[in-house]
Amino acid sequence: MVIVHHLNNSRSQRILWLLEEMGTPYEVMRYERDRATMQAPAELRAVHSLGKSPVIDDNGLIVAESGAIVEYLADTYGHGQMVPPPGTAAALRSNYWVHYAEGSAMTPLLLKLYLNRIGDAAGAMLSRVQTQLTAMLAYVESELGANPFLVGDTLTIADIQMSFPLEFAAVRGDLDATYPGLVAYLARLHARPAYQRALGRGGPYELLR
Repeated sequence: MVIVHHLNNSRSQRILWLLEEMGTPYEVMRYERDRATMQAPAELRAVHSLGKSPVIDDNGLIVAESGAIVEYLADTYGHGQMVPPPGTAAALRSNYWVHYAEGSAMTPLLLKLYLNRIGDAAGAMLSRVQTQLTAMLAYVESELGANPFLVGDTLTIADIQMSFPLEFAAVRGDLDATYPGLVAYLARLHARPAYQRALGRGGPYELLR
């Protein structure tokens, strides 16, 4: 059985969601962040040397990194339901968004978080990062268009992966009425029964402000 080493308020919430969408049995091993530092506990290093989450254990096979995990789970347990047919344009698009989520979308979001903590000294750099962040959100909105999901009419692992940067942007006030398509898209994802079940399994989900 798949074991999800789940850190509260983290990217691992979307792994629980994917498993719920696929109907794959799994167990949750919960870990709590240190209240002072917001870092993961040392116990996670016993699972993976970086001590981060998400990490899954599938009958002794340890897989880390969100993108690698969602691809592995969809390939192993999805029976084709969470990825488009191989070799198609839709498959390439899905793969693109899976990697875009952490490679491009999260970068300005995290930079803004850290720069805001520095204060006035970060002003010039913060302005550049905000420009990149605004461009990123506008790009995703335009690519989504009138489609219900990033790869047309069907939920894929692309949507699972992109949920986290959009949630991160929303909680920090960057995803607002300027992006009505993305706001509606995120609400659609949150309304899915599998997403709600995952919240029940993972516990309270409150991202950094």
